[in-house]
Amino acid sequence: MRRVAIIGAGQAGLQLALGLQGAGYDVTVVSERTADEVRNGRVMSTQLMFGPALALEWAAGLNLWDDLAPVMSGFEMTQWDPAAQASRSRFAASFDDEVRSVDQRLKLSVWLELFETRGGRVEYRAVGAEELPEIAGRHDLTVIATGRGALSCLFGRDAQRSLYDSPQRTLACFYASGVEGLGAASDAYARVTGVSPVGDAIVMRALTVGGRCDILLIEGKFGGPYDCWADRPVPEEGLRRALDLLRVYAPWEYERFAKSEPTDAGAALYGAVTPAVRHGVAALGDGQYVLGMADAVVVNDPITGQGANNAARSAAHYLDAIVRRGTLPFDGPWMRQTFEDYWEHARHVHAFTDLMLRQPPADHLGRLLGAAFEYPAIAHRFTNGYADPLDYRDWLMDPASAGRYLAEIVRDG
Repeated sequence: MRRVAIIGAGQAGLQLALGLQGAGYDVTVVSERTADEVRNGRVMSTQLMFGPALALEWAAGLNLWDDLAPVMSGFEMTQWDPAAQASRSRFAASFDDEVRSVDQRLKLSVWLELFETRGGRVEYRAVGAEELPEIAGRHDLTVIATGRGALSCLFGRDAQRSLYDSPQRTLACFYASGVEGLGAASDAYARVTGVSPVGDAIVMRALTVGGRCDILLIEGKFGGPYDCWADRPVPEEGLRRALDLLRVYAPWEYERFAKSEPTDAGAALYGAVTPAVRHGVAALGDGQYVLGMADAVVVNDPITGQGANNAARSAAHYLDAIVRRGTLPFDGPWMRQTFEDYWEHARHVHAFTDLMLRQPPADHLGRLLGAAFEYPAIAHRFTNGYADPLDYRDWLMDPASAGRYLAEIVRDG
């Protein structure tokens, strides 16, 4: 029986661990926290998941919350200038497939317990880089599945594939209960309100440890009004501050959130993310290598909601590659090819996220999004591209293809 060590117990690491376990591998997961510590801890992300990523969970039998997690039926984008009090520009479009968000505290704690219940081995501790040679020596394959801490730095930034070398937004995330709808279809949508010099307020429905809730993610431009979280306030104070901002910059969202409260004591998260692509394989010396996956090697700002989707795709791809390898060694060349095969899709996700972060915005992106407010076909295609950003390659990512696509839409009316 081949032995695999997975360091990190997030979406990618646990999905891979459960898949390998089901395929008959001897799997050890190293997690810094127990299931109870995860469940009772601080929120970790917005974990918005689109149809293709959800399908991977369904195929693996890990869709344990279908009867509980709310489905977001569409997407709404609003742009406006509150200083001018101009009428807002808005488009809305339906998702072609289900879109859901399940609090990772809930999902990962249950998956971790499920892995142990099925006989999996979990070591609860932090791992330092100096321990990796010993771990790699005891296993046929060692995978690093954590994007936090020193271990991810082992892989080194790939300067040719990384556009940014610092965070482009300051982030604040709140889980709230008591959010009231406006009686519109968009109450059940994922919604973005963008104010050009300030940033974006992003809202979605979710399932958390205490039941259904709404998530507010504020993506602030540095130095602007949304850049006000340096003191890391407790959830109650943070949400109150966020409501004051919504009152000015997204008043329709303020109406919904005015009576809301944090869902629990861990319902706030603050920080900033540096988008980066790292090398997929790290050499430990003496012919030993470790393989990086998901956020350990490809990091996206959450503005496009791709993190959990990338993790699910990475886990599914690595599972398939490992099983197909059979009894052959998991050597350095195989690891590098496994990452490159994953990158072939992940590069489209990363390019889309980088494009949405760019300041000032690319002219062709502005023209297309502006046209989406007039042409429903553009709004629908843009909305559903989030599920698989590969589609953006053909019409959104560069000025020439964007110009051709827009001309076709205008010509066809």
